[in-house]
Amino acid sequence: MSGSSGAADAVSAGAGQVPGAPPVGGQPPSLLACGLPVPPPPPPAPDALAQARLLVAHSLNPDLVRELERITGRRAEPLTDVPPPSDAPLLCVGDALPDALRTDRLLWFHSVNAGTDPLLAGGPWPAPALLTRTVGRMGERIAQYVLGWMLAEAQSVTEFTEQHARAHWERLPSELVAGQTALVYGTGRIGAAVGRLLAACGVRTVGVSRTTRYGPAPGTDRAVPPGFDRLIGAAEDTAVLGEARWVISTLPLTAATAGFFGAERFAAVRGTTFVNVGRGATVDLGALETALRDGRVRRAVLDVLPAEPAAPEDPVWQLPRTVVTSHSAGITTDEDIAVDFAACWKDVTTGRRPGLAVDTGRGY
Repeated sequence: MSGSSGAADAVSAGAGQVPGAPPVGGQPPSLLACGLPVPPPPPPAPDALAQARLLVAHSLNPDLVRELERITGRRAEPLTDVPPPSDAPLLCVGDALPDALRTDRLLWFHSVNAGTDPLLAGGPWPAPALLTRTVGRMGERIAQYVLGWMLAEAQSVTEFTEQHARAHWERLPSELVAGQTALVYGTGRIGAAVGRLLAACGVRTVGVSRTTRYGPAPGTDRAVPPGFDRLIGAAEDTAVLGEARWVISTLPLTAATAGFFGAERFAAVRGTTFVNVGRGATVDLGALETALRDGRVRRAVLDVLPAEPAAPEDPVWQLPRTVVTSHSAGITTDEDIAVDFAACWKDVTTGRRPGLAVDTGRGY
């Protein structure tokens, strides 16, 4: 979506030039300026990695720090907004990158979180630096969270709890999740884990991929990743939104996904339950409220919000038929961080780009 404006800028900037010729000033056009994908940087060179100083966030547990020291074979130093002396390259582990470290000295940053949008939004990312992230067993935890809320709704858990509080006896019908459709936005590690667990319960799972990582352009056949009965592109979701019993978002936050769930998408649903375990800012809360009040959205479960934590006076607490769960669906553990960092370390030290590397151009 952002590529079209970039291409238009490139065309207007290059008007009157000979195709393929360097622009005025003798500098060749960049891939980014031409609207072409920028290749990811190669993994850090072994000699640079051997010299790198290990900087870790103050918030990390001492046992985790000792494990990072064991993996890397060096002593850890505090990650602060003042870079350590010398010109040695830096290997950082934490959740935030100070501006003073956004330099060419940064060799590699390993995020202790799965979402890296705050890191990338905090300032220009040093182009040569590798960025990796922690996923651990988050996909498994989030999948169980999603299934738990689906089953609770199907078995009227909220209604029975309210009846109990009033000492009221009344039979309520249950609903089977098997055979119904769940639309899962995001087909990466977390989305795929959600799809696999739901599929094991007989739910018909449709994955929605904003990009075409699993095959050619929309409208043509794609390879369907494990966990999904079908895969569609985001531009093809209108019809399926109307038949989905559950709509589940695992989307990351990027320039292309901000406000992704807005009035147009909520207008297409018909009595769906909306579950967001991705990023809060991918949802227009005003559009969601309208859809809740007119019944197009039956219920909403929001584990993430645009601004967190939500203050007691935040209007989100007043949304009808909505539960907010305080960003707790997939809490990362120290074991997750250690295991994923060790896997990335093994990849880097053997010359491979880690599977947990982030494409800083795309934001995930």
